[in-house]
Amino acid sequence: MPTTLGLSCFYHDAAAALVRDGEIIAAAQEERFTRRKYDPSFPTNAILYCLEEGDITARGLDTVVFYDKPLLTFDRLIRSYLNVAPRGLQSWLTSMPRWISQKLHIPEIIRKQLHYDGPILFVPHHLAHAASAFYPSPYDDAAILTIDGVGEWATASYGVGEGREVRILREMHFPDSLGLLYSAFTYFCGFKVNSGEYKLMGLAPYGQPKYLEVIKEKIATIHEDGSVALNLEYFGFLDRLEMISPHFSELFGGPPRARESHITRREMDLAASIQAFAEEAMLKMVNWVHTETDKKYLCMAGGVALNCVGNGRILRDGPFEDIWIQPSAGDAGGALGAALAVQFGYHGSERPTSDGLDRQKGSYLGPSFSEKEIEAFLNIRGYPYRKLERGEAAKTVAQALADGHIVGLFSGRMEYGPRALGSRSILGNPLLVETQRTMNLRIKYRESFRPFAPAVSFEHVNDYFELDRPSPYMLIVAQVQKSRCLPRISEIPNDDDLLPVVSQKRSDIPAVTHYDYSARIQTVHPQTNPLFHEILRWFEEITGYAVVVNTSFNVRGEPIVCTPEDAYRCFVRTEMEYLYMEGFWLVKSEQPRSKEKTDWRNEFELD
Repeated sequence: MPTTLGLSCFYHDAAAALVRDGEIIAAAQEERFTRRKYDPSFPTNAILYCLEEGDITARGLDTVVFYDKPLLTFDRLIRSYLNVAPRGLQSWLTSMPRWISQKLHIPEIIRKQLHYDGPILFVPHHLAHAASAFYPSPYDDAAILTIDGVGEWATASYGVGEGREVRILREMHFPDSLGLLYSAFTYFCGFKVNSGEYKLMGLAPYGQPKYLEVIKEKIATIHEDGSVALNLEYFGFLDRLEMISPHFSELFGGPPRARESHITRREMDLAASIQAFAEEAMLKMVNWVHTETDKKYLCMAGGVALNCVGNGRILRDGPFEDIWIQPSAGDAGGALGAALAVQFGYHGSERPTSDGLDRQKGSYLGPSFSEKEIEAFLNIRGYPYRKLERGEAAKTVAQALADGHIVGLFSGRMEYGPRALGSRSILGNPLLVETQRTMNLRIKYRESFRPFAPAVSFEHVNDYFELDRPSPYMLIVAQVQKSRCLPRISEIPNDDDLLPVVSQKRSDIPAVTHYDYSARIQTVHPQTNPLFHEILRWFEEITGYAVVVNTSFNVRGEPIVCTPEDAYRCFVRTEMEYLYMEGFWLVKSEQPRSKEKTDWRNEFELD
């Protein structure tokens, strides 16, 4: 049974993944272990975890594979710098030290770090994305679409997956890039590139697409096949250290919004405009891919595939019967895609049978901790707890939520990808209008406008949302059922203060109903997370609703928690009231550190 270790690192969000005979054994991001968000460094800790989970040493691996071809990327950089020389000198001098010390020496680094002397392979970036999209999907035959910022020369690609084979048919090349375009607006609106794009997407419903035509006329053109052509006069990523040029600021009436400053109507309208542009481009790409491939199903990956609003449009308005999106769609997922590409394309492994959902195992692919390990941790530290009897846990959590409390949930294997899916989650009551504001400002310490996702029992999803199929990875946005919606009390005030608008009750599940009556949905299935599904069953028994608020177990600027220590630390230093960890129930008021005045906002860079 061939075993392959896939790696991604040195760009952003490093990760490792282990695949044996076509089956995903383990996958994790390095940030979860180092506690450095989007850690790009060599994923030593993630590798050690994957090897331990697979009960194998590095010497027992058949292949190690990297998710990118660094020499092709280096070729792009050299050609790009030469095209703008001497303007790009500062950017060149900034990037070259890392290339000279790391990125041109990846085989040597892998051998040294792993003490490994077997084959080291390299998979093209977008082929890794394509493999991560198709192989774990429930389909044996599908079209594939990948869209991101840039990988080597490619910025988007489409192809087909058939059985064990993935073929790329066509690529869009740098500098034309939908991902880089969206990131430029992310930067201009005062959010961090490569992490703030989802904030821009969340802000978009508060604005109007007033700048859409300006974007199309001046900045970027969408062709009929969905490819985009950028007007490089407005961008700086070729010859400077910024995403945009001064012309970009002139076009939109002034400099970029300063980070953490007040969000104005300009940012809301810009967010709405670039989101509308992205959705139009994505939909045209999808239509073109359907025409070219004549497939029933579509698989997607790449950072732009995390745009769940666009994904919802594709599902509703696109030509495919169904779509499947890799939950770790960004660079971290490239580690898994590279490993899968080698397993099926190099070793010739057979694809595992689908269990009716997909082959990703709910994306619960990270570390877990046993009851004994957690009990030992609590006892050694002297933290008070109550041991729950088997069968008591779900009801206890559900009752606390029904009573309006915020509960941390730490159970099972950690999620792979950017979304918490009920293993490392913070849960709240969706029926209370104040839940969103409380969780944003007192638990997560983040912007008040940020929406929260509903987790809903899969068998009841259509009772609450205009969705008739699974969405286990929180990657599809759909509308709340109209019968549940309430009219808006007021629009955004002239002072652009979003708090009064955020606090309005828009439906009978207000804490998960966004300003435009949409929701980013997670369907919960007993096959992949029986405890979470049972919590929802009990919550429905108590309240009549099979929905809870689900957000990641972390605060802004920090990765999702990995260990019991991470979870406890987050629990006591926020205003979370209860914590459940694998059979143990902790109450905030009983904890010795719960009265500390530590402010998490002073401990992390707010991005």
